[in-house]
Amino acid sequence: MTLHLYDTATRSLTELVPVTPGHVGIYHCGLTVQGPPHIGHIRKEVVFDVLRRWLVRAGYDVTIVANVTDVDDKILAKGEEQGRPWFAVAYENERRLHDAYAVLGCEPPTYEPRATGHVPEMVEMIADLIERGHAYPATDDSGDVYFDVRSWPAYGELSNQRLDDMQAAEDAPPSGKRDPRDFALWKGHKPGEPETASWPTPWGRGRPGWHLECSAMAAKYLGHEFDIHGGGLDLRFPHHENELAQSRAAGQKFARVWMHNAMLNLGGSKMAKSVGNTMMVSEVVKRVRAVELRYYLVAAHYRSIIEYSEEALLEAATAYQRLEGFVQRASEVTGGVEPGDVTAAFATAMDDDLAVPAALAAIQASVADGQKLLADGDSAALRETLASVRAMLDVLGVDPLSPQWATSGTSAAYEQALDVLVKALLEQRTQARSAKDWATADLVRDQLAAAGVEVEDTPQGPRWSVKENR
Repeated sequence: MTLHLYDTATRSLTELVPVTPGHVGIYHCGLTVQGPPHIGHIRKEVVFDVLRRWLVRAGYDVTIVANVTDVDDKILAKGEEQGRPWFAVAYENERRLHDAYAVLGCEPPTYEPRATGHVPEMVEMIADLIERGHAYPATDDSGDVYFDVRSWPAYGELSNQRLDDMQAAEDAPPSGKRDPRDFALWKGHKPGEPETASWPTPWGRGRPGWHLECSAMAAKYLGHEFDIHGGGLDLRFPHHENELAQSRAAGQKFARVWMHNAMLNLGGSKMAKSVGNTMMVSEVVKRVRAVELRYYLVAAHYRSIIEYSEEALLEAATAYQRLEGFVQRASEVTGGVEPGDVTAAFATAMDDDLAVPAALAAIQASVADGQKLLADGDSAALRETLASVRAMLDVLGVDPLSPQWATSGTSAAYEQALDVLVKALLEQRTQARSAKDWATADLVRDQLAAAGVEVEDTPQGPRWSVKENR
């Protein structure tokens, strides 16, 4: 396996050469948990879940770190607005994030550090930057500490910007800054803010700046040099630019490859809580199955913008159902097989910057071959094709026979009860057909259809599926 990823820093495809042979360390920025996750947030989780699945299949040991920003201006504001402790707001939404991981089949990060649990590491990093001449306490007695952007000549390298063309950093008033573009490493405690949202430091009580959190936690869990740093493209500047500057200024090599996924738009704008154009994961999975939402999010190339529409979502659901139908029919004929090897075309596509559209084309070509084998009755070749299709779908996290999706949408008990009832009716229909009692057979079929159950007569007997009311 030779995986090439588009490196945002060099703006070119770059071969992944791990710092430690056989191991890949990945840090991707998690959520600021002032609200529940929407499908724009969760697209990033799906992208990195697919990356991990592909690396694991190639034999790598993978460590994924995704932080949780659980103290922040927005979280404090939400707590005040709702009349609740800020940490209650953060914890509630962190649990909703975990629910979204589970619903969409994303394996949890290896480590999921909270900002509030790593203040000592942040304070130590600030002290190091001050000692090196790259940071300074604010001059206005606010208790803030700022990174001195002019002390780091490479500032702007990630986003390809010149410092003089940049606007002022909006994280604090300019009164205590040497340069308006200097950004906050530490924010002094302000009157009226909860005392619980502050920690003691040599510069006074306060809380960490957003950018500092990720640098400190990445270094703790992955070391001073690691393989991949990623997140949504909207984080490239200022967040990742600032992370890169402060970590390099502290003497760290930091990330070898910068990987950014494009946005999911709604109405022409980035889906964002601040804009108000969000679609919560918990709501969307009421309209399509969770596996179909995952397929929708994964089907586009991760660097391509997804312009959300209900029509596109339903089209993706239908496309997935065609793949699902083949897997189910082939499993019935063969008795079922475990996932096997992926095809060369699929591997080539995935190694080329996770080119999922080309990978899906490879899956569809295998399914087309499998349909011919179904028609020809070639069970041996069909087993091999089915094993390959399941393996490729598993890399994308959408294998229909995965335990994750076997009980999606309803509980296992409900599905078992439904299966027993439908099969009992189908047995009545089969007996009526054997007796040439066509009126009873048609009545049973019509009753099932009225309940949303579609029946397909196959050489192996009738098979049924639930037709969702969309």
